[in-house]
Amino acid sequence: MTVDIVGGVPGTTGEIPIIDVWESTLEEAFAQIRIILETHYYVAMDTEFPGVVARPQGQFKSHSDYAYQSVRCNVELLKIIQLGLAFFNEVGEAHSCYQFNFKFNINEDMYAKDSIDLLQNSGIPFNRLEDDGVDILHFAELLMVSGAVLMDNVRWISFHSSYDYGYLLKLLCNKNLPDSEDEFYELLHIYFPIIYDVKFLMKSCKALKGGLQEIANQLEVVRIGPEHQAGSDSILTAMTFFKMVKVYFEDHLDDDQYAGQLFGLGANAKG
Repeated sequence: MTVDIVGGVPGTTGEIPIIDVWESTLEEAFAQIRIILETHYYVAMDTEFPGVVARPQGQFKSHSDYAYQSVRCNVELLKIIQLGLAFFNEVGEAHSCYQFNFKFNINEDMYAKDSIDLLQNSGIPFNRLEDDGVDILHFAELLMVSGAVLMDNVRWISFHSSYDYGYLLKLLCNKNLPDSEDEFYELLHIYFPIIYDVKFLMKSCKALKGGLQEIANQLEVVRIGPEHQAGSDSILTAMTFFKMVKVYFEDHLDDDQYAGQLFGLGANAKG
């Protein structure tokens, strides 16, 4: 397989390659992922998307309802730009990270300018996305049969990720998100039976404050690769998760208490 290695830094997990995936290497990437998942079934996920361009209007039942409708209307309008999937085993040892670069036309597709400026400054090659970017439907077909979704042995790790899962559910279902938050959660638990949202876990770690980079700094976790790219952020999410579980949860998480919750939605809407 021909791959682009974006980064790889020695650490407690050894070299962690970030492998850029384009349409031409998509099928070969998923062939590898199906093998990797046999031993490394903790999947850390991060997306890059074109920001927030809309606010929902009308009456809302709760703060949580408003938060979900904000996710829904923006995910309907916008396209995912990049997805990072980092694969770890149950003791926090990394295998690799795949960074999917999706088709996006900066001259035609909708976006928030400040978000695109940030992503351009972080090194995302928008000129190449238009020509070589991954086709959403092709990606969805391969993800569906990869062994990563619809499987209750796979653990998904993310950070404050309602938008991230919104984009993934939109592409997996090939339709807009459900009208209600309850229906969204039903779909979420079908496709991603076990989810750990690091931001939600922080509610049980009173000493930890801030965003992902701030928490990683507090836990002395060193970033691999460039910030604001999905591959680097997904690796940092996983490494921060495993360090947090070790330090604050004595290497054990009760799924009944901590799995399946997204920070900012449901009972967690007010943080």
